[in-house]
Amino acid sequence: MNEQDATAVLSPIQGQTEETETGSQSVPTLSAQGQPGGQLKASEKKRTSRPSESRRMKIFCGSSNPALCEEICKFVGVPMGEARLQRFSDGEVHFQLLENVRGADVFLVQPTCFPVDQHLVELLIMMDALKRASAGRITVVIPYYGYARQDRKDRPRVAITSKLVADLLTTAGANRALLVDLHAAQIQGFFNIPVDHLFASPVLVSYFRDMNLPDLTVVSPDAGGVERARFFAKKLDVPLAIVDKRRTDINVTEVMNVIGDVRGRTCLILDDIIDTAGTLVKTADALLEQGAKQVYACASHPVLSGPAIERIRESRLKEVVVTNTIPLREEARKVDKIKVLSVAGLLGRAIESIHMETSVSSLFN
Repeated sequence: MNEQDATAVLSPIQGQTEETETGSQSVPTLSAQGQPGGQLKASEKKRTSRPSESRRMKIFCGSSNPALCEEICKFVGVPMGEARLQRFSDGEVHFQLLENVRGADVFLVQPTCFPVDQHLVELLIMMDALKRASAGRITVVIPYYGYARQDRKDRPRVAITSKLVADLLTTAGANRALLVDLHAAQIQGFFNIPVDHLFASPVLVSYFRDMNLPDLTVVSPDAGGVERARFFAKKLDVPLAIVDKRRTDINVTEVMNVIGDVRGRTCLILDDIIDTAGTLVKTADALLEQGAKQVYACASHPVLSGPAIERIRESRLKEVVVTNTIPLREEARKVDKIKVLSVAGLLGRAIESIHMETSVSSLFN
C-alpha cells in the first residue's frame, strides 16, 4: 500500500486507528473471533452502531419565569438545559445553546407575560436556535399565552393578534405547543401544530375542596367564563351564579346585575386572568350587595397590571388564589390576601406524557 493512498480512520468506539485504502479497493476485515475474514469494500464499510439518542429529553427556559421551570425540572428529574441569554446595549436579544440538542426532545418553557413583546421575541429566537441546532422536536410550554384576549374582530379594523402569535410560533420552529387556560379554547384552532390545552382547575379545585367552605357558590364574572365556572362548580358539587358584565372600553367594565341566588352564601369568583382587577373588585362588591356573606376569588394567570395590587389590597375580598404561571411582582408577594399555588406538577406530568407519547387526558381531572 502506498503511503499517499492511505488515510487514518478513527474508530468511534475504541479510539483506535486502522488503515483503509481510498477508492473502492478491498480492505481486510476481522471475523467475530478476531481472525481474518471476508473482504469488504471500503465504500461499503459501516461505522459501529451506537445507541440512539432520539429519546433524550431536555428542558430549557427563557427569562420570564425561571423559578417555574426549575420546579418542573425537579419534578421530572431532568436538569435544566444550559444556555446563555444576553442582551446588547440597545436591548437586542442574543441566545446561545451551551450543550448538544441534536435529535433531542426539547421542551422550552416561557410564559409571554410582562413585558409581553420582549418575552415573545425571546421565545422565537430560542426556538430558532434550537431548530438550527437540529433538535429532534421542539415543544413550546407557554403557561400564559399573551395576546389571547385578541382572538376575534370585536370592533372594526382590529387585528386578531392571537392568531398572528400562533403563526409566529409555528414559523419559528415549534412542533407542538403546551398551553394552560387559554382565554378562549378556540385559540387551539389557530395553530397548525398539535396543541395540548391544560387547565389549572385541578390545582385550584383541590385547594378549595380542602378548605371546605360552607354554603359555597361558584360565580362566573362574565358570560364568557360560564363554561369554565360550570366545570369548577360541578367538581365541587356546588351551585353556579353569573354576573352580567358590560365592557365599555379596554380594561374598563361595568357590572350590571347578578344572575342566581347568592344571599347568605360564600361566593367564589372564578376567572382565567386577573389584569387590572377592576372586574374582580366590582364583581365582589356586587355579590356582597346582593347579600353574600363573604367572597373569595381565584384565577390561573395573575397578570396584576396597573392598580391591580392596590385594588385587591383595599377590596372586601377574603382571599385571592392564583397560580405561578406568571411570577408575582415583589409588591404582590407582600399582600396577605394573595396566595399562589404551583402548576409545576401539572406541567411536569404533561411533559412526561408528551415525551413518552402517552395520553394527557387524566390531567384534566
